[in-house]
Amino acid sequence: MAQFDLPLDELERYRPDLPEPADLDAFWRRTLAEQEPFGIDATFTPVHNGLATIDTFDVTFAGYGGHPVRGWFHLPVTRTGPLPVVVEYLGYGSGRGAPHEKRLWADAGYAHFVMDTRGQGADTPDPDPATGDIAAAGFLTRGVLDPERYFYRRLYTDAVRAVAAARWHPAVDPARTVVTGTSQGGGIALAAAGLVPDLVACLPDVPFLCHFPRATTITDAIPYVEVTKFVKLHRAHAATVARTLSYFDGATLARRANAPTLFSVGLMDHICPPSTVYAAFNHYGAERGVDQADKRIEVYPFNDHEGGGPDHEVVKLAWLAKRLESSM
Repeated sequence: MAQFDLPLDELERYRPDLPEPADLDAFWRRTLAEQEPFGIDATFTPVHNGLATIDTFDVTFAGYGGHPVRGWFHLPVTRTGPLPVVVEYLGYGSGRGAPHEKRLWADAGYAHFVMDTRGQGADTPDPDPATGDIAAAGFLTRGVLDPERYFYRRLYTDAVRAVAAARWHPAVDPARTVVTGTSQGGGIALAAAGLVPDLVACLPDVPFLCHFPRATTITDAIPYVEVTKFVKLHRAHAATVARTLSYFDGATLARRANAPTLFSVGLMDHICPPSTVYAAFNHYGAERGVDQADKRIEVYPFNDHEGGGPDHEVVKLAWLAKRLESSM
């Protein structure tokens, strides 16, 4: 792979106009309000994880439409008082896996909630029945002709309600809630940060679902190519597709975030091109006056979609510890 996008000095200044529907905020207020009658109804069932230092619970909570969404909730065995909680969203096509697979934040002493992804995780098939909508393979074009029916309307709503579910547990300090994720999970974290007003931090790594107009024209890698293939076959629907995606663009929703943030980007990333990541980073918090001192992006010049990998985990652990200390 080679660096193929804008030079770094241009990326640092890249603040494209983001197409935003006039009713974007009203759309999301209504979407979330429509879920309130369902309650969260989170249940936490202890499970054996084979680990001596972490307690794990199998979680079910009510997501979009009251549909059951699953997750793992990890707690350090040794703990005193309510803990900060890190809510983690997963990459494209990924499920929560086995209880021991994702536990970094619990190992670091936090509560750690791993949300399964409807339609992608083994335990959460998308409960919506087949509607006859045309779509390309994958999830990116499911219901894409109507924002009301779009797959990510349900998934972003699940993400917001996962924050409420994590805060439900008595071991959690709700005032110290963090969202994070990689790739699709990073895009979901940005959406959650834009839709949940009282998070303490957002840590999106190489985020997907950002700046769709550029992403769908600069890369032919999966998953963005699903949109390209769709409009290639259904030419008359190109404007409709663009309009739907504008309700779910992580860069647009990130403008509404108010939590401090740490991004990561790989300058050789062909899956989530650097300019799409910088579009989200440079617009992050613009409508909420987030101070530049509360925004940081870690750049990995010679890395593709793996970003900083375990080296970046070290950066995130140190950054979050410092942020939480300053928020006390």
